[in-house]
Amino acid sequence: MKYKLEWSYKIKGKEPLLFTSDWIEGERALETAEELEKTGKAAGISFEDEAGTTWTIKEMKKLLAEIEEEPHDLTVYFDGGFDKNTNKAGLGAIIYYNQGKKKYRLRANQHIGELETNNEAEYAAFYFGLTLLEELGVHHLSCEFRGDSQVVLKQLEGEWPCYEETLNRWLDRIEAKMADLGLHPKYIAIDRKNNKEADKLASQALEGKTIHSKMQIL
Repeated sequence: MKYKLEWSYKIKGKEPLLFTSDWIEGERALETAEELEKTGKAAGISFEDEAGTTWTIKEMKKLLAEIEEEPHDLTVYFDGGFDKNTNKAGLGAIIYYNQGKKKYRLRANQHIGELETNNEAEYAAFYFGLTLLEELGVHHLSCEFRGDSQVVLKQLEGEWPCYEETLNRWLDRIEAKMADLGLHPKYIAIDRKNNKEADKLASQALEGKTIHSKMQIL
């Protein structure tokens, strides 16, 4: 999650000037606040997160220490493959995240049936990604969701209307799950060539190959 740093600058004999930073990562925001505090001229230093919650320097230190030990800096790639002859789908999802001082990658897929369209398979893949976040214990964090389905991403953003009852049910399930997890999503559409890993997982699921693996990458 990113934070906005706010403070006032003391000027002798004049009204203090109010400053607000751009949205920046938590560690950098805290380091900047501590440097400002050392000058003795900055007052009322506070942080605001993307959910609108405000924090003092002391609260921010505690928050970042807690976050460091939990999965954070989350990026989810998803893709759904659909076999119209069997109405079955393969779901693929990859989650990149940091925990402690290390970076991890979680890869997983799932095979499900009784779907109607490829778009529904894409929605199911997105929801599958959410269940993986839940398994990791993710909550009340920002998360990027990347996929090559414009339909899913634009409808989740609310930019495109959804008229299909089946897809609306998936929308409701996804929004309820994100509310339960307290996620602050960012949706990013990518080309299929940049989503090959999730696509491969979805294809392997359709072939009956189940994958669920986690590895440290840095």
